[in-house]
Amino acid sequence: MSFETFNFHPSVMAGVQALGYVIPTPIQLQSIPPIMQGRDIIGLAQTGTGKTAAFALPILHRLQQGKRGQVHALVISPTRELAEQTCDAFTALGKKTGLRNVAIYGGVGKDQQIRKLRNGAEIAVGCPGRLLDHLYQGALSLSHLDILVIDEADRMFDMGFLPDIKRILECILQPRQTLLFSATMPDDIRRLVKEILHNPITIQIGQTAPAASVSHTLYPVRQDLKTALLLELLYKTKTGSVLIFARTKHRVERLMEQLDKSGYSTASLQGNLSQQRRQAALDGFRSGAIKILVATDIAARGIDVSNISHVINFDMPENVDAYTHRIGRTGRVDETGEAFTFVTSEDMATVRDIEKVLKKPIERRTLESFDYKTPSVEKKVSYSPRQMRRVPVGRQSMGKKSQFAISRSY
Repeated sequence: MSFETFNFHPSVMAGVQALGYVIPTPIQLQSIPPIMQGRDIIGLAQTGTGKTAAFALPILHRLQQGKRGQVHALVISPTRELAEQTCDAFTALGKKTGLRNVAIYGGVGKDQQIRKLRNGAEIAVGCPGRLLDHLYQGALSLSHLDILVIDEADRMFDMGFLPDIKRILECILQPRQTLLFSATMPDDIRRLVKEILHNPITIQIGQTAPAASVSHTLYPVRQDLKTALLLELLYKTKTGSVLIFARTKHRVERLMEQLDKSGYSTASLQGNLSQQRRQAALDGFRSGAIKILVATDIAARGIDVSNISHVINFDMPENVDAYTHRIGRTGRVDETGEAFTFVTSEDMATVRDIEKVLKKPIERRTLESFDYKTPSVEKKVSYSPRQMRRVPVGRQSMGKKSQFAISRSY
């Protein structure tokens, strides 16, 4: 089946063709027809399966045939990065439609957002807090809303946005079509579904588990040796772009500094950064100018970068869902990738939970050249740019295990 089957408005189809879309992904194939019929849906799918286009295309098709100059579609997103990414998708797919969108989130000034709303944006994509600010101040009106999308619902609930979402819903007085997308379905979301969706269709693509396109490896290591092991592993591994997750903002910044001193092009992404710095980090990572991005879980969703060959969990995530979302940044759609996770003795309960979901044991590895018995003093390890140039760098032949350099000689 091709995108031609959906009978999109010609201007919408022009955006599909311009992006080179040919065959719909499973979530697109199953979601688009009922959305175009006006049905409420619950879409359950892993990250990287193409769900943004699954709701963006029907929205563009519907709004192309309606009145302009008012917000007719609202997408609620958990993070600034996901809001920007979703707006970018609407812009690219709707380039020939003339429809306008606006990203609404905190950490930046309101003036430009208000200006776009007053200029007649038909699609608003935003985070709950700033959306409420605009609603209460009268800059945003939902009196003409036709379609509401709650995206990454489980992440939204994890971040404590349920009260804000309910306040936004109180501002929508007229009937509307509601689309809810989530990777998991915890009890809070089930209760919300019963309250706000009307006779919804549930579409589930695969299981709530890490994508099959990603291979998994555990590296047992003491906490105080993690940084040294990370540097050794990066030195010996052929990679494309690498996304490293750490548990705290402080650790993210410390890792970034260590990697930068070792000659890697590195940036960080964590909640204390200004929006300008966060956007600069993402733009550099997407363009390839930055090869390694070190982040807290703020980056587990909303980063759509096609050439991430490796996700490295410097710290074990809190649970299986968090693990799934982190490694969902690699192995996206038609790609494959690798997930490396550093584990200590305290992480074994979470490891067992992940293995239950995967339905198989995860391979344990050690590096032969690495000294795991060093006294409990953090190693100071760095490699000069001249040394690193001796290790082939670039996109790994995906689908194969990482190939390690045999020698450090140069």
